[in-house]
Amino acid sequence: MSMSSSNGEWWRGAVIYQIYPRSFMDSNGDGIGDLPGITARLDHVASLGVDAVWVSPFFRSPMKDFGYDVADYRAVDPMFGTLADFDAMLARMHALGLKLVIDQVLSHTSDQHAWFVESRASRDNPKADWYVWADPRPDGTPPNNWLSVFGGSAWQWDSRRRQYYLHSFLTEQPDLNFHCPAVQDALLGEVRFWCERGVDGFRFDACNHQFHDALLRDNPPASVESQGEVSTVRVDNPYAMQQHLHDKSQPENLLFLERLRRLLDGYGAVALGEVGDENAPPVMAQYTARDKRLHLAYSFSLLTADHSARHLRHQVEALDHALAATDGWGCWALSNHDVPRVATRWSDGGPPDTRRDRLWLALLLMLRGSASIYQGEELGLPEAEVPFELLQDPYGRAFWPEFKGRDGCRTPMPWTAEAPHGGFTTGTPWLPVYGPHLPLAVEQQAGDAASMLAFSRALLHWRRTQPLLRTGRIVFLDASEQVLRFERRDGNRSMQALFNLKSAPVSMPLPDGLAPLAGHPLASTATVQTQGERRMLVLAPYGVFLGEPAGEGQV
Repeated sequence: MSMSSSNGEWWRGAVIYQIYPRSFMDSNGDGIGDLPGITARLDHVASLGVDAVWVSPFFRSPMKDFGYDVADYRAVDPMFGTLADFDAMLARMHALGLKLVIDQVLSHTSDQHAWFVESRASRDNPKADWYVWADPRPDGTPPNNWLSVFGGSAWQWDSRRRQYYLHSFLTEQPDLNFHCPAVQDALLGEVRFWCERGVDGFRFDACNHQFHDALLRDNPPASVESQGEVSTVRVDNPYAMQQHLHDKSQPENLLFLERLRRLLDGYGAVALGEVGDENAPPVMAQYTARDKRLHLAYSFSLLTADHSARHLRHQVEALDHALAATDGWGCWALSNHDVPRVATRWSDGGPPDTRRDRLWLALLLMLRGSASIYQGEELGLPEAEVPFELLQDPYGRAFWPEFKGRDGCRTPMPWTAEAPHGGFTTGTPWLPVYGPHLPLAVEQQAGDAASMLAFSRALLHWRRTQPLLRTGRIVFLDASEQVLRFERRDGNRSMQALFNLKSAPVSMPLPDGLAPLAGHPLASTATVQTQGERRMLVLAPYGVFLGEPAGEGQV
């Protein structure tokens, strides 16, 4: 168990491993990963030294958005297994000392959910106001200018009610009306169902989309300068052309999150909220105000293309500064199921380089906050190439070829290089296994002490011995453009970290009063050399130096 479990705040500084169930492990040969497949491979996850597992949606769904369109919150979709399979997976995780965090998509449902089927049937049925319905303008056009994240208007005409309904994402994902008290009560009931089954926490998808402006006011256009700052969509998506003042992040949501927190506290369950906004840090700070709402918020800020030292420092400092006002807590990620894998995204177009993969993982695990590692990140998997004719993602099909969708990070996990389809399935996989992933398969790396997997395990286990990295403050220090430098502090203990973000070595005077910290897996990538009376720190390409105050003797 993690060191901080005993104080009831195991989540603070925890490392959470994200599993995308379709692509993790298939147990029955239908080509789609499932819950028994996850259970069968949990020894791999536990061996990494993570604290918790976040499993992306496995609920009954027509799969228009691969499970984020929920048709029944309490049922496991047959493609993933049964509730008994879920219980077995949860029991195995707990036996291995792992916590389970499951996705909950409360802002919208599938258009095939029984609630929506009833709501759209008429304007006067018991669930008529459970979704966001609005009359057209006099000329028949939608009630306002709100846009869908997936392109085009956020409004869809329904001929039965002769009204439009709101969908912030796909047309098959109608938004629930949180201004309706019965909707809030019903959703809290769905959350309670999983609390009673014993889950340890929830990752609440799109949780700042839960309320809309009741007056349906138009969003203003985004300024030219801010369009590149939108962290949730690409700049070529028209969604980036608006300031989303009225379609999400509404103040009424704070009271709902307080209701949600009271429910979760009754079960000791944790809330991790996904907050996507143009100016996310203040919203994340509000949402994670200590002991009031969410426990922690998931940040998009490092899922960007920009990975310069300046950008990284700016993003981390902005969130840290905002959270300080509410004593809130963040969760960092460099990869997930929605963005190109970091091994490719932050490669500057260069060839694969394990040294660089190690650097990024080390950086993620040394920031203040919790950390989320996406399946395959521990192997250094690059983004897969998926040809258009095999593309599954509706987002990619809509924006092809400028945006190739999210399938490149969703291809199956490679387990064994020699087995068909990398050992993922005995059938035909829903997405092809990417050939260059096979040499990086788990079993190939497991026996190699020099592999990325061996490094990932060593780094995660070492981090567990460093409480400073779980909860200490972070203070950035000036350095060259090539180097990111910060200090972690907790009381009278401190640790300084310097990251060489480039493929060329860098030399600089050893910061005063610092001695190399021994015993960590990247110690060999930084050396201290004496040049006359000066002590010089030499960072290898993508090297990392960790230092402690001389004489402190931390190991």
